[in-house]
Amino acid sequence: MQAAVSFGISLVAMAYGITQLPLGTWERGFLALGLIFVVTSTFTLAKCVRDRQEVEEVTNRVDKARLDKLISEHDPFEVKAL
Repeated sequence: MQAAVSFGISLVAMAYGITQLPLGTWERGFLALGLIFVVTSTFTLAKCVRDRQEVEEVTNRVDKARLDKLISEHDPFEVKAL
């Protein structure tokens, strides 16, 4: 919740700052487009990082399951016939 609130406040503050600058319409539009690009890039980066973490988590679970299976099937007291 805190991250969402801080994001909203920062976005509103930047938009307000852009509108209050003593610049022309074109300059404000350029800054507004830059702000939109930064926000969308941030969401994309966060999604990519989250997806990568989920893939690593699944891979780690599969590796752990394989290791658990190998350990459970291994009998250290098994006598092998020659």
